[in-house]
Amino acid sequence: MEIKAAVTTAKGSPFSVEHVQLEEPKEGEVLVKVVASGTCHTDMVARDQEYPVPLPAVLGHEGAGVVEKVGGGVKSVAEGDHVVLSFAYCGRCKSCLTGHPYVCENFSELNFVGDSPNPPRRIHRDGEYLTTFFGQSSFATYALTSEQNVVKVDREADLNILGPLGCGIQTGAGAVLNTLKPQAGSSIACFGCGAVGLSALMAARAVGCTPIIAIDVHDQRLQLAKELGATHTINGKDEDAVEVIRKLLGTGVKYSVETTGVPAVLRQAVESLTFMGMAAVIGAPPFGATVELDINDVLLQEKTIRGVIEGDSIPQVFIPQLIALYKEGLFPFDKLIRFYELDEINEAIKDSETGVTIKPVIRMPH
Repeated sequence: MEIKAAVTTAKGSPFSVEHVQLEEPKEGEVLVKVVASGTCHTDMVARDQEYPVPLPAVLGHEGAGVVEKVGGGVKSVAEGDHVVLSFAYCGRCKSCLTGHPYVCENFSELNFVGDSPNPPRRIHRDGEYLTTFFGQSSFATYALTSEQNVVKVDREADLNILGPLGCGIQTGAGAVLNTLKPQAGSSIACFGCGAVGLSALMAARAVGCTPIIAIDVHDQRLQLAKELGATHTINGKDEDAVEVIRKLLGTGVKYSVETTGVPAVLRQAVESLTFMGMAAVIGAPPFGATVELDINDVLLQEKTIRGVIEGDSIPQVFIPQLIALYKEGLFPFDKLIRFYELDEINEAIKDSETGVTIKPVIRMPH
């Protein structure tokens, strides 16, 4: 079938909105009419080849839409169901079989290489196959994905805003709710106030953390952090975050979340911890990036540094939970979103990269 998609043709090049061909769903696959798709820093990392995604490709991995057709054997969704699309995983490795699909042993191959089963490359242009991204390629009017990538959601929820739950928002919120699991009254510092950091902050507020300290270099983002629940804000350009945190809390915070991918900021996130504190590392630096830490500081205070992928989330369980929190007014992630049309995708990416928009969402023409 012919669809409209934003194609990434070369390293760092603008997205090109084109007509391409999408194959029909096979066994275990689901065809989704995409209503909207969030944009994420990971899409930019792939575009700029900081991760080795074969090009040309159709990126996009925060899709939401309506099931158009299902292949043989699909049981969890049916035509007409509302769904959010999330990451791909094999379902067969030890990590998947023990309930940890977010650290699937084949995660990189399935999500970034895109030419293996689950599903294989199924998009083509003039006879040339394009790489499928995160098992969905949702910068398009239709997406073909595996049944296990699909999360059935409440029909009353607005599909226009749900896509980012599939990756960025799930990642930030899950780092708090699934990984750190703070008790009410616990102190936490969120380093970086983009979509992931602010999602972590909202989750921290939802479970009663206090104080909640937001750190960023953009005053407008810090202002939004206050509106979403931060009790204190620090502009990292003007102040030393570790010094300020220690002045506020003495020995430091119980928890920290690092979302920037900047090695120097990760060091601050660790140094800001109190005794037996834990830092959740989410931000993805370029491959090969290193950070120097004071090992005695980590050892003698029994600090923990924990990497977090996709918020340690099982999407079919966690995404409906986030929607429930949103409906109760406890997780207002819609405040991060600004809408763009598919033909405006390059403007959306620019606005994201310059900090104008926290979470651009691309609406699809139908």
